[in-house]
Amino acid sequence: MAGGKVVKDLMVDVFDFPHIPYWFSIRQAMGIIRKSVIESTKCVRPIVILVFDEKYNLVGTLTRINILKGLEPKFLKPVTKAEVHEESEVDLSVIWDNLFSTESKKLAEKPVSEVMVPAKLFVEQDDPITKAAYLMLHNDLVLLPVLENKKKLVGVVRMIEVFDELSNAILSEQ
Repeated sequence: MAGGKVVKDLMVDVFDFPHIPYWFSIRQAMGIIRKSVIESTKCVRPIVILVFDEKYNLVGTLTRINILKGLEPKFLKPVTKAEVHEESEVDLSVIWDNLFSTESKKLAEKPVSEVMVPAKLFVEQDDPITKAAYLMLHNDLVLLPVLENKKKLVGVVRMIEVFDELSNAILSEQ
């Protein structure tokens, strides 16, 4: 196991990570991401924002992809990989581009609670990093919330640190 390291050895403190209340709009979340990227030295390029309720309980996470999906007009059908390679009569991106200035700006006012991913999986501070890696891998997550005593949120562990630690352990064994 990666040098006996546990989640708390890699976690980022919850207050060093961008976070918002669930009632913030998508527009406000976009501003938080932009500000975090520009000003943060502790959380380089945040790709996830933590979403909290009134009692500061974690209720979900929000990614750039969630935000962009929330801005997409509802009547546009998803394009499959096969359709990307075919010549299509209608370019849906052009339609979205034309609607972006009106429809998407309206959609940006809806709350992030409508597009966030609910927080369902957690790790404890003393869990091995391999447990975090397993949960992330099998649930397509880039971060996991870290709890203290199965109750209090104290931080997050990100895939980048887990990957770095596991790859260092494997490469140092050669």
